[in-house]
Amino acid sequence: MAYDDKLADRIRCALGPRDDVEEKHMFGGLAFMVAGSMACGIIGADLMARVGRDGYEAALERPHTRLMEFTGRPLSGFIIVDAAGIRTAAQLKKWVAETVAFATSPEQRAKQKKAAAKKRAGARKQSVVRA
Repeated sequence: MAYDDKLADRIRCALGPRDDVEEKHMFGGLAFMVAGSMACGIIGADLMARVGRDGYEAALERPHTRLMEFTGRPLSGFIIVDAAGIRTAAQLKKWVAETVAFATSPEQRAKQKKAAAKKRAGARKQSVVRA
């Protein structure tokens, strides 16, 4: 599935001059990673917003939002904002700011540190086995 290149440019603009943004092709679209954690992305012409489990229900109550379903099951903590809900720069900027806040939250940073430590431990274990 292709993604909207103009929306990608708008998201880049909304993210501003951050030096911790990385773009990755995921979910058949484009994802924006902030500080090593997925913040938002594009699927077709819609915004994929990672709002976290705590913000999930409230986000779904807002206009132009729906569940993000991947492989037939909803992804908790992720929603889709239809193109109508991100029509203006202000609307898009607000959603992007919320996703960045989640991606850079202490909760996410702790999860990243834990995952990195687990990965390092696994790598050390493999090097010992090979030796």
